[in-house]
Amino acid sequence: MKAITSRDNPLYKRLKALAGSTHQQRRSGHALLEGFHLASAYLDVAGQPETCIVTEGALHHVEAQAIVGRIDEQRVVTLPDALFGQLSNVVNGVGMLLLVERLVVPLPERVTQTCLVLDGVQDAGNVGSILRSAAAAGVPHVFCAPGTAYAWSSKVLRSGMGAHFLLQIHEDVEAQALIERLAVPAVMTDSHGADAIYDTDLSGPLVWVFGNEGAGVSAPWRDAHTRRVTIPQPGGMESLNVAAAAAICLFEQCRQQRAA
Repeated sequence: MKAITSRDNPLYKRLKALAGSTHQQRRSGHALLEGFHLASAYLDVAGQPETCIVTEGALHHVEAQAIVGRIDEQRVVTLPDALFGQLSNVVNGVGMLLLVERLVVPLPERVTQTCLVLDGVQDAGNVGSILRSAAAAGVPHVFCAPGTAYAWSSKVLRSGMGAHFLLQIHEDVEAQALIERLAVPAVMTDSHGADAIYDTDLSGPLVWVFGNEGAGVSAPWRDAHTRRVTIPQPGGMESLNVAAAAAICLFEQCRQQRAA
């Protein structure tokens, strides 16, 4: 087990650059997984990380010891708490971080199962919450269009709570490239002139398209014979948060499929 004690260490400098910049994370193809839950979820699915960074204090924690025990000793690096604090984005974190390569999967030739399209969803917290709902609902694929928050950023990973390792996430997917592969209907939410979601047959596979928080779904999807549904809001609010809307849609589909 290696120990880093200086902020001038090359690995530490690299980690600090990644921790401070989503752009650096995207460009390098790496992600930082902070905390026991994300570390364990990654190990269950993807195997060994590039590096496990753990504080000297965390090594006294039983859960940290169990995770470190699953990782090749040569991949484990210890840091003093003060140095780790400059890498952490979590208040009162647990002192563990995995440096991993982003999981990349090819686009399917045909889309035949229920899936999600995030069409310019910019808020990282919303993206993470939607991924978490998708994983809970058993959705296999999520396609992120250009303009969507980077799915492997630290904030999305924290919000997703391990959902990334139950999904196949496709980044920077252009609408037309995906539309050409669809073998199931696409559906979007629309607050005007659409059928109520509870009166719509959702029992078959669907492509759910959720758009930008302000502008909504982009023109290619609106023009692609996309079905429209609305979520009744008897309280009178004009719209729902996109993550809340996605959860309602996915679990109404689950409910209908259970009843079928």
